[in-house]
Amino acid sequence: MNLNRKATLKILSLLLLSMILLVACSSNETKENKTEETTKDELTTVSIQIDGAAVPYYAPLYLAQEKGFFAEEGLNVEFYYAAAADIVKNVAAGNVEFGFPNADSVILAKSQDIPAKVIHTTYQNGLGATIFPTDSDIKEPSDLAGKKIAVTSYGSPNYIQLQVLLSKNGLSLDDVSVEIIGTGAILNALTTKEVDAIVFSMLRTIELNESGFAASEFRSDDYLPSFGNVLISSDKYIEENPEIIKGFKKALNKSIEYIIDGNVEEAVDLSIEQHATTASDKRDISIKIINEVFIPYLWQSDYTKENGIGASDLSRWDNLISVSKEYEIIDSIFPASDLIYE
Repeated sequence: MNLNRKATLKILSLLLLSMILLVACSSNETKENKTEETTKDELTTVSIQIDGAAVPYYAPLYLAQEKGFFAEEGLNVEFYYAAAADIVKNVAAGNVEFGFPNADSVILAKSQDIPAKVIHTTYQNGLGATIFPTDSDIKEPSDLAGKKIAVTSYGSPNYIQLQVLLSKNGLSLDDVSVEIIGTGAILNALTTKEVDAIVFSMLRTIELNESGFAASEFRSDDYLPSFGNVLISSDKYIEENPEIIKGFKKALNKSIEYIIDGNVEEAVDLSIEQHATTASDKRDISIKIINEVFIPYLWQSDYTKENGIGASDLSRWDNLISVSKEYEIIDSIFPASDLIYE
């Protein structure tokens, strides 16, 4: 056999081996894809609408999906976003199975007989705070007299919080000047000293300090105990799907506990990579805020230590409902037990 023939046979042998390997790999890949599709098809797909936009602070929900905690409960979760008031209406109408709005919007909706219930009090405290420059002459709430204070709207929870803060310190709205400034401009109004203080999210206090603007705050929860974002579903869906409700809550709790147990950085990185891609420049501050605010103050409380993550303190809910009526946000009182499903 001459060298050319040997070389030709060798090349043909290598080509044949490559084809065999390619077919085998393709077959395995097809099997893997088919298995993945089959597994996903076996899950029940549900949707959740979240307040605002995708940010790393919603890490427990994102992590539960990406780490397979929802899948363990037979669920595949899709994420959407909207304003809080719209979320409650969409949940009640059955457009989405779950919602994650702030507690105040849920109370308002319930007072209007919109059929939705809280199934998990995720944030055990409220996020509101009256924020002001540290170097100002505001040192205690009574110093707000005569000051110009901004809120995002007269219908916002922050406006109620301001009224309660003033009232409990011997002041009223007549003693201050209230300015309405939109969410996108309210921080700038404070840093440029267009206003003396703003009533907004306490998370912004940390962000301001990290950016070099020294800010201090009066936390609204010190005067009006409330809640931030909570998990809701419709009366109809709860009645017809109690096991799905139970499974969703179980997966969410597992995710929160996983993050608390030393996995904050992983949770933030996964959230940014898979969902909140525009927040990559806020990675470090997100980690700091989750460690300093979410873990010790929002996700956990004295009540959860005895009753578990997401438990609902009915007495605190009753108080928030009562105050909402007192300040004419709702027209009538109803018991918290009508609002809470556990």
